Amino acid sequence: MKRVVITGMGVVSPAGNDLKSFWTNIVNGRSNAANITRFNAEHFKTHFAAEVKELIIIDHLDRNEIKRSDLYTQYALIAAKEAIEDSGFELDKMSPFDVGVILGSAQGGFETFEQQVREYAANGFMPHFNPFFIPKTLVNMAAGIISIKYGFMGVNFSAVSACASANTAIMDALNYIRWGKAKIIITGGADAPISEASIGGYNALKALSTRNESPETASRPFDVDRDGFLMGEGAGVLVLEEYEHAVARGAHIYAEVAGAAMTSDAYHITATHPEGKGAIQGMKFALHDGGLNAEDVNYVNAHATSTSVGDLSEARAINAVFGNNTDFSVSATKSMTGHLLGAAGAIESIVAVKAITDGIIPPTINTHTIDPEVPAGLHIVIKEAINKKVNVALSNTFGFGGHNGIAVFKKV
Repeated sequence: MKRVVITGMGVVSPAGNDLKSFWTNIVNGRSNAANITRFNAEHFKTHFAAEVKELIIIDHLDRNEIKRSDLYTQYALIAAKEAIEDSGFELDKMSPFDVGVILGSAQGGFETFEQQVREYAANGFMPHFNPFFIPKTLVNMAAGIISIKYGFMGVNFSAVSACASANTAIMDALNYIRWGKAKIIITGGADAPISEASIGGYNALKALSTRNESPETASRPFDVDRDGFLMGEGAGVLVLEEYEHAVARGAHIYAEVAGAAMTSDAYHITATHPEGKGAIQGMKFALHDGGLNAEDVNYVNAHATSTSVGDLSEARAINAVFGNNTDFSVSATKSMTGHLLGAAGAIESIVAVKAITDGIIPPTINTHTIDPEVPAGLHIVIKEAINKKVNVALSNTFGFGGHNGIAVFKKV
């Protein structure tokens, strides 16, 4: 079976709009939550989110690209540009059919859809829709536009599995390269869900934190006082490449994608299985796919969104798989970035990879008193990052509908 490695990475996130600044802020444990600036949220139960900041899109994309794309696609394009440049592969030395794009998104062009429906109503329900309305809203469009922009003519589609979308995309990219269907695949995820309908909808689900008096402390995974998640936005993109192809061209290799897996909870449309049955088996399948044992894993980047039910079910699942491993640590970086929905797995996989390359496990911030129901054997890194040799790291993602997506990375 062909080996698959990561040769490029790019980020647009609340914690930074490039790989270097993102990682610096994550390691330093900086909160990125603040009052929403994109619209007036004073009448909503939640007034805050983790917005992308200081990103001047016109500095990265031309006016036509901006005009024809939703914000989620713009985030994906900017992150993809960084990842492709980081990888340094030259398309003119390859067949364009050997390079593909598989990108995940939970909501796609949600903001565009909301804006167009609002304008339709404001115009007395007269049908004067923007000609780019449909292309901008399609969930597959970020993958399509990246392909068009760079001339990548290989496999091209989007993975949609709610908040597990990015890890689903990474798994698909891994397998397409393993099968010999591509040499390089641009993968990851993007979402831009900080809009009135999105915040209002998640409020209605009682999924978001309402700690409006101190938004910077709102996301507190595993803490006894957690009250919901912090909405985030952005994109994470990884360049996956066949190992021998990467070596032959002298590419810089960050880490190997050792394995990945998906399972379903088959339990509830929004809640995770309380015993974490699907998550347990998903982690086991992913390790088996990579020829690894639980004892090999040094770091788990938890999905841990700071919800009452989700954090506990994941903690139980992690303990069930790794409870006998005395050399692994857990952290929940959504405490800093917020929950990027379909992009979460991508930026958290990047965190896992950087933990391997730099020997640093970032912290879980805002967690002061760990919920007594969290199994005592979990070593959750809180407050400050720790230095630790990491040979194998695992990224968990779980999505509405019961989707579990797990990716495993290892040192080359």
